[in-house]
Amino acid sequence: MRKVIITVALSGGLHNKKSNPYLPEQPEEIVREAIACWRAGAAIVHIHARDAQGGITADPNAYREINDLIRSQCDIIINNTTGVGPGFAAADRAKILDARPDMASFNMGTMVRTKFDPGSIFLNTREEIEAIARAMLDKGIKPELEVFGQSMFPEVRNLMEKGLLKKPYYINLVVGSSNQGAIPGTVEDLLSLYDYFRRYVGAEGLFSTTVIGRPQLHLTTLGCLLGGHIRVGMEDNIYLEKGVLAKSNVEFVSRTASLIKMLQLEVATPQEARDLIGISSAGMPG
Repeated sequence: MRKVIITVALSGGLHNKKSNPYLPEQPEEIVREAIACWRAGAAIVHIHARDAQGGITADPNAYREINDLIRSQCDIIINNTTGVGPGFAAADRAKILDARPDMASFNMGTMVRTKFDPGSIFLNTREEIEAIARAMLDKGIKPELEVFGQSMFPEVRNLMEKGLLKKPYYINLVVGSSNQGAIPGTVEDLLSLYDYFRRYVGAEGLFSTTVIGRPQLHLTTLGCLLGGHIRVGMEDNIYLEKGVLAKSNVEFVSRTASLIKMLQLEVATPQEARDLIGISSAGMPG
């Protein structure tokens, strides 16, 4: 049976404890959630570190502390963000790579915020994108390419053609993040983005589906049925269902793992995910 990778995005950079008091912010909370999600079936954990006040940060030491603590307890794949936010220069965001994650996400184009500081420009030029990709290649970090719309696929192709990525390419299709300029979270929009994935990447890559807000459950299931992998977690949705705040990221992971099994597919272990994505193996802590 096909193996499906579950990524859990624990907290992101927009929500805080005012949005959901259960959102993990500090290192001990993030690590505790990561370990629990690993036990529930997550193969990848996507991390946004916070400062002591709960604000977003690009401090590589903050990421290194979290990464090391997680690695001391389990073999989950660690995916650090480089998309901290529009208030951080690309060079500062790239310093997060010094924390040596297994993977790192980065955005394939410039975005304009529509709320949460509306009108602010999250700049990601081709030159900056290439520089971050080159840094990942040099450090042996697997890129997760964040695609928020069809117009970002030419940037993916550019990295492929310039040899700045290693196969298999790993693409994260994001829908429903209107704040970040993503296309809407509808069946038609996800199918359109998937069509672009097939045209620009095809058999040379894998894709995961990220859905923001209410349609998350339905559209991540559709992405799975199309042959992709699934990302869930409080970064993308603080509600487990309408009007019910999630009390842990584990709730999303456990539900997704059950759904994958109901579809007669298998939940990928971290080692199986490493094999699929092309990431060097990591031994379990002694």
